[in-house]
Amino acid sequence: MNEHERTPGDRAVEMYLDLLRVRMPEEDYERLLTVVDPVLRSIHEQSEQGVPTADFPLDGPVTQGLPQEIRDEAALVIATAVTGRLDNEVVVLDIEETGPVRVVTDATTASDPARLTEIADYIRARHRETEELRGIAEASGLPTDF
Repeated sequence: MNEHERTPGDRAVEMYLDLLRVRMPEEDYERLLTVVDPVLRSIHEQSEQGVPTADFPLDGPVTQGLPQEIRDEAALVIATAVTGRLDNEVVVLDIEETGPVRVVTDATTASDPARLTEIADYIRARHRETEELRGIAEASGLPTDF
């Protein structure tokens, strides 16, 4: 990619990854890259096509056994790529129905209890909707693994 194709998010990601390279043990940094590289490529491809970005879950075979610290850093790298901002934070919300949920948000939202409550309420509502849909699917004999 040449300079005129780069976005501010690309530069922010490079800066953040450079900081992580210095701060993290080399093995952990390499493990982080195996998680974020495919997602960063996908984000770049989507931005070239003008397609809005999607959710990028950090679970699955690639992240099995990764320490939570590396998962959190991966989430922050991805958030930086999506937002172009370096002030993202991981916040852990204790949701009764699901247990702890990690959310990446900007620093202002992370320090605002009212906004964090709104986010938690949204997660609760989505969980209830998903469970209702799962029940309907089960009663209809449809797959429930969505």
